[in-house]
Amino acid sequence: MNIIDNDLLSIQEARILVENAREAQKMLAAFPQKKLDEIVERMAEEIYKHIRELAVMSSDETDYGNWQDKLVKNQFVCEQLINRLRGMTCVGIISEDVQNKTMDIGVPIGVITALCPATSPVSTTIYKALIAIKSGNAIIFSPHPRARHTIGKALDIMIRAAEGYGLPEGALSYLHIVTHAGTVELMNHDATSLIMNTGVPSMLKATNQTGKPVIYGGNGNGPAFIERSADLKQAVRDIIASKTFDNGVVSAAEHSVVVDRCIGAEVKQIFKDHGTYFMSEEESEKLGAFFFHSDGSTNGEMVGKSAPQLAKRAGFHVPDHVVLLISEQKYVSENNPYSKEKLCPVLAYYIEDDWMNACEKCIELLISERNGHTLVIHSKDEEVIRQFALKKPVARVLVNTPATFGSMGATTNLFPAMTLGSGSTGVGITTDNVSPMNLIYIRKVGYGVRRTEDITNGGLHERVQTTDGSTQSTNYKLEDIEMLKRILKNAIETL
Repeated sequence: MNIIDNDLLSIQEARILVENAREAQKMLAAFPQKKLDEIVERMAEEIYKHIRELAVMSSDETDYGNWQDKLVKNQFVCEQLINRLRGMTCVGIISEDVQNKTMDIGVPIGVITALCPATSPVSTTIYKALIAIKSGNAIIFSPHPRARHTIGKALDIMIRAAEGYGLPEGALSYLHIVTHAGTVELMNHDATSLIMNTGVPSMLKATNQTGKPVIYGGNGNGPAFIERSADLKQAVRDIIASKTFDNGVVSAAEHSVVVDRCIGAEVKQIFKDHGTYFMSEEESEKLGAFFFHSDGSTNGEMVGKSAPQLAKRAGFHVPDHVVLLISEQKYVSENNPYSKEKLCPVLAYYIEDDWMNACEKCIELLISERNGHTLVIHSKDEEVIRQFALKKPVARVLVNTPATFGSMGATTNLFPAMTLGSGSTGVGITTDNVSPMNLIYIRKVGYGVRRTEDITNGGLHERVQTTDGSTQSTNYKLEDIEMLKRILKNAIETL
């Protein structure tokens, strides 16, 4: 009887991929930015031909969300991201200060291991491949098991296009035999320089144990505060559009709404007028029992389902036109499923007396899952907006925009990204919308502009130009400097 050990096969494949990537990256690191840009453009051009097919395929394979919205995400990375990458210099001389005689040199970080979520498998894969090659790095993907066929097909298309245009073989690759052991081997290999984990919390412990730099796009659980001065109808429309997009699978989407009490009744009615169903306490309990398994992990069968589907699974009925379910809550607690990230069109709903109490409620919600991802405030009061921006333990604050689209840079001028750093509480090395600039290190160059003796003779020196065009050094003693300061101070006071 033949026994196939997939763990051993996956580990062996991982070692081969990393070693090939290391050799490929040595060649890639010598490519000028112009050549890297040509490869990236070719990759985007070719994958764009397949984005509809891949959207349908990913929705069918994962059973998350809907293909129409996945197509929008795929278009976003092939169009808006590419537009932002054009003209960006990541390697070689990236800045030069002629006056101060300094330069910054961008240097690729090396070999990257990438983990992608099943919720946005195609768009995240395209995005990571493009920014890695743009910045001269080799990248190896460990496809999410629930989306491995779709991710594999997307990568095959980009690999053929890139290698046909000069990308070294092995610089862009992926595990075909996907196991936990193989992924751990990828991350721990000596040649791996950086790990990008987007939306795979089950691998976070193994990721952190590698001792390598980690970029982590983690749990969202972001609240949205509707303050009394906001355009209420627009705020509600933004929240609904964001939370129902792809049936709520985007981690950065709103997960709770906090409302000023004086506008609470009006906001609730606007939500109802736009296809939202406020659940009874009994219905909330029934639905809440399905979100998580007994060990606290997310129930994948609730992810990316429509509001009527969710209600049916929980044993109650809502009309077919309902797009969003809301549970009215008072408290945030570890045992309350509505205090956590919900990757489906469901929101918790809190009423607070004023913006200061709302501020505290938002902080409670942000720290409940400790990743400090994204916060939205809908308000016209700039002082309230500033206070929220200054005081929240969060990676990004969005103002008067839908969280899903604002966070990824679609409706804001943030960098177009499918990995949103959530390092504000120590998880990962950055809170940025991750760009190619997060995948390089900066080599500093400084020319000498002062002589050694100018700083070692025990005094302060100034180079002065004489009438014949030559320069000489003037030595000022410290006591002379102090005396000059006193004279100037007295003169200013006299004036």
